[in-house]
Parts: sequence; structure tokens; C-alpha cells
Amino acid sequence: MRGRLGIHPRGARDFLDALVALGFLDRDESGRYANVPTANLYLVPNSPTYIGGLLDHMRVHEYPVWNLLTRALQTGEPQSAGGSTGLYPALYADQKALETFVGGMSGGSLLVAKALAEEFPWEHYQTLVDVGSAEGCVLVQIALRHSQIVGGGFDLPAVGPMFDKYVQAHKLSHRLRFYPGDFLTESLPRSDVLIMGRVLHNWDLPTKQMLLRKAFEALPISGALIIYERLIDDERRANATGLLASLNMLVMTVGGFDYSGTDCISWMKEAGFVDIRVKPLTADQSMIVGMKGERRGP
Repeated sequence: MRGRLGIHPRGARDFLDALVALGFLDRDESGRYANVPTANLYLVPNSPTYIGGLLDHMRVHEYPVWNLLTRALQTGEPQSAGGSTGLYPALYADQKALETFVGGMSGGSLLVAKALAEEFPWEHYQTLVDVGSAEGCVLVQIALRHSQIVGGGFDLPAVGPMFDKYVQAHKLSHRLRFYPGDFLTESLPRSDVLIMGRVLHNWDLPTKQMLLRKAFEALPISGALIIYERLIDDERRANATGLLASLNMLVMTVGGFDYSGTDCISWMKEAGFVDIRVKPLTADQSMIVGMKGERRGP
């Protein structure tokens, strides 16, 4: 094992036994190591349930930037490669970086996608568009579970070939297509349901509000908007994951920040949404669902 992994003898035993203690590996009485079932399910690259792409994205794009957290706190400026121009132009201009990024988005979305496929009443809807879809993990999981769903993913044009490849691998090209576009400057595709998964937290408040207005306009009456995020608790005391995610937006983006369910509900109401509810999906992520009602007033 040391030879295959290229690990020096000095650290090998401590490293492998640390993975045993953390619950990633098992070790039998003869000293043989093996993946625990959960590691086999989620951390083997050839598995359809692999989520390790998220670790690759963090290793390349996020962990190094966190070394500059102090400077970000002092300046209020992002410390990512794009600097004041933002994270995404730099990512999308580099093919290798883009592939790592979209793979990371699938890794970070798989578990919430599976939960979302079960926790929303999809039987009442037929069309779905995922806004900021990356390679389409969320769409694929929902479409696999609900055979009537058709739709696609809306993202910048550079993502298209990766989306098509991912969807084709799951034999869903006849039901899911790619919509190229920029949601900052263009209207959103029309659909019964729109999803914005970890999209709003990337942007400042005016942009968040603009995207919610665009979602409202793209939906039919009684259409639904689903937002999922690592929500900060209303008292800002308990959910460290949401607060750390917001600090990640500080170091990675221009103006981005995470928010509470109450914050998002107020913005959605301003945009015209009604019957808004919050529901947990996984240990760290929740969905906020709002319905399009008749717009009233000016």
C-alpha cells in the first residue's frame, strides 16, 4: 500500500490508523486495511455516488485562499485568483480549473440532490430548470427518480460540454438539455420549477434580489422556486457551518455572503413569492420553497 500511494514509512502507519480512527478505513486483526462501506459508496472515484470532486475543488481553489483570511477580514476584499474581478471569470477561463470546479459542485450536491428528489412534490410538476447547474448532478438525481420531469440546466456556455457528457452518462439526454446563458444579464428559462442551489450566497444583496425577481418572472402562476443553502440560524449562534460558509464567500467572492432562512423569506416576499417554507434536506443544508402568486400592486 505504501508503494502504491508513495508514502514514506515514517508516516504511513500513523496516517492509515488516523483514517481508521476517523471512520474512513477499517483494519482487521491481521493488519489489513479496507474502506468502510460509506467510503466505498462516496469516495471511490468510479462509483456513481462519488463526492470526492468537492475535496479536489477545495484542495485546489479554497484551502489555499483560507490562509489569507486575516487579510480578507482587514480589507473586505476576496483573496481568490480573480481578486476584485471575482472568482468565476478566472475559473471559467481555465479549462482544468473549470473541470475541477464543476466536479466539486457535483460532489457537494449529490446528497442534497437525493434528498431534494424525495422531499419536494415533483408529481405535480413536469418542467424543471436548475439555475447555475454546473454539470447537472441535481437535475440527474431528480430525473432518475421522477420519470415525467423534463428540463435542463442554465449556466455559462463553457459548462455546456461537461453538462452534456454528464447527462449522457446517465442516459438522460432525451429529457435534459443545456441552456447557455448568463443570469446576471439575461432572463431565466421558463419552467414550472426553478432551482437555485448555493447560487444566491455568491452575490451581494442587490444581485440576490435581482435574481429572485428574474426567477419570479420566469415562473408560471403556481410555479415554484427552490433555493437550497447552508442556512445560518436566525440567532447566529449555533450553525457554524453556515457562518463558515459565509466567511468562505468573503475570501472567494466579491460581495457574497450566506444568510438565514428568515433573511431569504423576506427577500422572496419582496419579489412576490408566497407560501414560503423552509425544510431541512441534509445535516447541513436546507431548502426554501416559494410559490409564484399573482403579483399585486405596482
